[in-house]
Amino acid sequence: MSTNVDSNERPDYDPEIQAIADYVLDYRIDSEEAWDTARHCLMDTLGCGLLALRFPECTKHLGPLVEGTLVPHAARVPGTLHRLDPVKAAWDIGCIVRWLDYNDTWLAAEWGHPSDNLGAILAVADHLSQKRVAQGRAPLTMKDVLDAMIRAHEIQGVLALENSFNRVGLDHVVLVKVASTAVAAKMMGANREQLLSAISHAWVDGQSLRTYRHAPNAGSRKSWAAGDATSRAVRLADIALRGEMGIPSALTAKQWGFYDVLFSKTNKDQQIKPDAERKFRFQRNYGSYVMENILFKLSFPAEFHAQTACEAAVTLHPQVKDHLDQIDSIELTTHDSAIRIISKQGALANPADRDHCLQYMVAVPLIFGELTAEHYEDDFHKNHPLIDTLRDKMKVQEDKQYSADYHDPEKRSIANAIQIFFKDGTHTDKVAVEYPIGHRRRREEGIPVLESKFRQNLLTCFPSGRAERILELCQDRDELESQPVNEFMDMLSH
Repeated sequence: MSTNVDSNERPDYDPEIQAIADYVLDYRIDSEEAWDTARHCLMDTLGCGLLALRFPECTKHLGPLVEGTLVPHAARVPGTLHRLDPVKAAWDIGCIVRWLDYNDTWLAAEWGHPSDNLGAILAVADHLSQKRVAQGRAPLTMKDVLDAMIRAHEIQGVLALENSFNRVGLDHVVLVKVASTAVAAKMMGANREQLLSAISHAWVDGQSLRTYRHAPNAGSRKSWAAGDATSRAVRLADIALRGEMGIPSALTAKQWGFYDVLFSKTNKDQQIKPDAERKFRFQRNYGSYVMENILFKLSFPAEFHAQTACEAAVTLHPQVKDHLDQIDSIELTTHDSAIRIISKQGALANPADRDHCLQYMVAVPLIFGELTAEHYEDDFHKNHPLIDTLRDKMKVQEDKQYSADYHDPEKRSIANAIQIFFKDGTHTDKVAVEYPIGHRRRREEGIPVLESKFRQNLLTCFPSGRAERILELCQDRDELESQPVNEFMDMLSH
């Protein structure tokens, strides 16, 4: 047989693609903890989006591509007047949700923010619900939204457990695109073949590079990248629902598939991996594990690897606030992922650069006793040179046990410690925090904080009466789950 031709035998869909489709179509979610956590995740995610509307650099991206466009049964963008087609609505919702780096987080071999998927979920659910009502049919309910959230969290998070996309230079929004495509296609009525097609196109699609999250290129694209991914997901689901053929070996095709093209090189020496390593590894089957274990950012709008460092800095603030000029050095003890992602020295160019700088996120609460989104803004930074003075005094070191506990599936800690040394030879105690308040291990302590955060964020957009009605609805699981999506979005719209 000639070796100058390729075999053109059409394969079955890759098992990894089939597993996602079968999970989305067939898995029964029976975890009460997952349903309750999804409700809290909805509250927190919406609140983050509403708070972001205070920042013009975010809102400049919102609205129709062509001013004045009118869309039948248009999807709403919470907190705004925008009525958009579901593709652009997904972009906008995803953008506001992620803008302040304040929504939930998943930390494993890959990092990410599974609630980013709400951009696609809400946009599609609102559009479909209005369309169904116009046709005399029952709308989707918020239980459908929570169901889609649990599944999207699970797809993104399980893929992230053992597979590091960042080590080959890819951004984690590839997982947002895949997860959102799967759940959006299901909500839109896809059968198994259409769902397989949609998922395969998400893997074949061009994937974002991580460079906009790291020095020296960190910038605001990291704040809208997830919105872009959810928008593309809705478009790919629509393409599949129109009958577009899929790409069965999108992952495994030799030379041309995702594994060989995008997952086959190390991050340093660019050597091709052995065939056995050019595929995803899985720690567990899809279920509801990710939603149950999701991490909430409750105290600080900061990259999650710094949450416990910020908490330690706030603890130290009363001891150091009157002695800041006497500080000789500051020791930050952390884990390997924080060092790789957010440990920086040198000038910080923009707010997105600052909210991904461990040293900046420690300096601000040491000085002021708090860290808010406004603390990253250019004017604030320019007017407080002491921040950079303290940054220059910081020494970052890894604790191997912190790194091991970070990857331990039974712990998944995100530990940081701070100790401050003064010019007179004295020093503070070493303040260590292993688990942030948004961790599953501190869930009981964290939920009241989450609800307070949601209330405050609602009040940035709505009168107190409406804000309280929305909060009360979200606190009542039965009432929320039965709420028609279109009516829920009415409450969140201007």
